[in-house]
Amino acid sequence: MGKIISWWQHIPEHINPNLFVIGQFQLRYYGLMYIAAFAAVYLFSVHRIEKENQGYTKETVQNYFLWAVPGLLIGARLGYVFLYDFGYFAARPLEIILPLDLSRGIRYTGIYGMSYHGGFLGLLISTVLFCARNKLDFWGLADLFAVAAPLGFTFGRIGNFINGELYGRITSVPWGMYFPLAGDGALRHPSQLYAAFLEGILIFLILRAAEKRKLRRGFLLSLYIILYGAARFAGEFAREPDPQLGFVWGIFTMGQVLSLVMAACGVFIMLRPRKKENT
Repeated sequence: MGKIISWWQHIPEHINPNLFVIGQFQLRYYGLMYIAAFAAVYLFSVHRIEKENQGYTKETVQNYFLWAVPGLLIGARLGYVFLYDFGYFAARPLEIILPLDLSRGIRYTGIYGMSYHGGFLGLLISTVLFCARNKLDFWGLADLFAVAAPLGFTFGRIGNFINGELYGRITSVPWGMYFPLAGDGALRHPSQLYAAFLEGILIFLILRAAEKRKLRRGFLLSLYIILYGAARFAGEFAREPDPQLGFVWGIFTMGQVLSLVMAACGVFIMLRPRKKENT
């Protein structure tokens, strides 16, 4: 048993986050996890349309992704810049739009510095614009993708784990792990794996169970927002705070503060006054 525990604890030390390296160019598995995330959401959404009569076409999903993906990525990047490390990027504005580490020469690092909450806001804005342009019901389309979204974030958190980033706080639990990027040789919570389960798999299962009931349009979106906010808030107690921020509100991290706001918005949406809806 001791050998198994030791093998588990040292897994991050044996993972090479790079798919390949050519000179200063690095292609990381993390970038591939983004592709896998988008593919999972797309394929599952198309499956639901074809098998569960969701009222949309495959072409609608394809066209929506042309709006959703840029909206999510731009929002995630700007969210990180303004909420997590504004001082750094204010001094290096070019790095906002280029995935380069210019402090050590022109070194490609892949997608880094992304904020979930910023990405979610960007996704909402692009969804509103897409629905307005195509005269589609926002709540119906949002519900469709709210169920699939946790699958994508599962891959995202696995990408964080492969990258060895967003590691957890120091712990003594036997399932803790050693993360080289921490630089202190301390046993830490594998918080990325906690998040993959809480923010991804668990929320997906709950939403799939909830959608079997006849619910008002927008309920699944609001439930997703509440569940994600709660899962992220709880999971961050095991995650090491961002070094450039630390704790921003007593014992809470920036991610927890934003998640509380997010959950409150979800409750507001869920309790919004009912309007006459076509069924």
